[in-house]
Amino acid sequence: MSKTEKQKMLAGELYLAADQELTSERQRARRLTRIYNSTREDELGERLEILAELFGAVGPKVEIDPPFYCDYGSNIYAGNGLYMNFGCVILDCNRVNIGENLLCGPQVQIYTAFHPTDPEIRLSGRELAAEINIGNNVWIGGGSIICPGVTIGDNSTIGAGSVVVKNIPANVVAVGNPCRIIRHLVECGTINRQV
Repeated sequence: MSKTEKQKMLAGELYLAADQELTSERQRARRLTRIYNSTREDELGERLEILAELFGAVGPKVEIDPPFYCDYGSNIYAGNGLYMNFGCVILDCNRVNIGENLLCGPQVQIYTAFHPTDPEIRLSGRELAAEINIGNNVWIGGGSIICPGVTIGDNSTIGAGSVVVKNIPANVVAVGNPCRIIRHLVECGTINRQV
């Protein structure tokens, strides 16, 4: 039995995004994000209800300042304490696993989606997607881009404007384009705290 385009997408294989099932799921996400983005600032309960319907899983304490955009929503699995500032985007063509207490500055972009570099394959309309994993207690500075297939470890900070193209371990501060480690937080078994 052959795989559906959705199964190929989630397996990290070449797939056709124009597939009817995938198109329908993206339209569902567009409808829910449009409703979410039109909520008032005092409609926090309504916002949580929409996110619970949109995401694959979400913790009870979540705050995302509109506007927010995603491809499917159903591939986003977010832990408790998620905060995303204005204008964040998650292209969740593959699974995005978010630990507890993720803080995102404005305009953070999380991309599981990418296109083949071979122009012949790219012109066929087929795309690719790779899972992203973000640990607990991570802070991602404004304007950062998290690229397909990346893992960011617990307690790490990604500086504003960074482009994360490779895995970032736990307990570090990393910045730049491409993002690189500039400081380790753990020294002699304890986290280095700044005053």
